[in-house]
Parts: sequence; structure tokens; C-alpha cells
Amino acid sequence: MLKRAFVVVLMALCSFAAQAQQYQLSSGDVIKIYVLGEPTLTDDEVRLNDAGTFSYPFLGNVEAQGKTPSEIEKLLTTGLSNGYLKDPKVSVSVVEYRPFFIGGEVKAPGGYPYKPGLTMDRAIALAGGLTERASVKRIAISRDGQSTPAQLSTAVEPGDTITIDQGFF
Repeated sequence: MLKRAFVVVLMALCSFAAQAQQYQLSSGDVIKIYVLGEPTLTDDEVRLNDAGTFSYPFLGNVEAQGKTPSEIEKLLTTGLSNGYLKDPKVSVSVVEYRPFFIGGEVKAPGGYPYKPGLTMDRAIALAGGLTERASVKRIAISRDGQSTPAQLSTAVEPGDTITIDQGFF
């Protein structure tokens, strides 16, 4: 029984790690850039601007929109290798994900910080819960410009907009 529980936890951690590697950066995300042995090139907090870019020493504006943290690592490593550093070791991680937004029939509508593993029911709890008029059957989630129906178990992603409609009596 203990072995089975260990396998389940290990699979969940691997799934989370794979998901984090596939996460695509966008405007509002905050990343950490670490360059081994180069404190002047290490930056604890870099917020991507509205265009999804950031400024980096020697390289200028770096296009991060739609790229994963590992793609940014490769981009910075290649850029720094071209005449600046010999064999740079670069690490990029997400420090703060862009917020998600929730509105409609919740007690405290607004933008909230995203955390990995967030589901619709947890997002509603962050927004103070549902109002007395809310319908758990009339929830919509807008992602990448497309709105689709959602359930309480639906996964929420950074940048999502959630709308809780009124129920009919």
C-alpha cells in the first residue's frame, strides 16, 4: 500500500515538472535568470512587459512571448556564448505567474495570483465564494480568446478569465 502511494506521488510530481517545462511565458509573468558565476547577469525578478519581452545585458530585448523557460535558457546561453562568456550555465524559472481573473456572481471579483494546480472550485474560493444568485452550472472560462463552458473541476491557467453567471430560480 505504501509503495502504491509513493508511485502515485511520484507520478504527480513528474506530471507537474513536465507541465512546468511546457508552460509558455506571456506578458505579466515574472522570471528568475541565474547565470553560474556571473552575479551581474543574474536577475531575481524580471517581469515580462506588455509585448512579452524583457531587456537583458549584452543581448538587448529578448522575445519571451510563447516560449518556455527552457527555451529562454537556450536563447540566453546561445546569446552569451557569442563573444561574451565561455560555456555559460543559464537557468530560468518562473517566480510569479500572470494572474487569472474571475467575475460575475462571486463575492470578490478581480484578478488573483495563479498557483500551479489551480482548479475552478479553488479559484472561486479565492474570490470569496459564490453569491446566493450564482449557478455552478453556468460557468464560462475564456482562454486565448475562446470562451468555453467549465465545471468546478476544470483546471485554471494563468491569464484565464472566469465568469460565473446567475442561476435561474
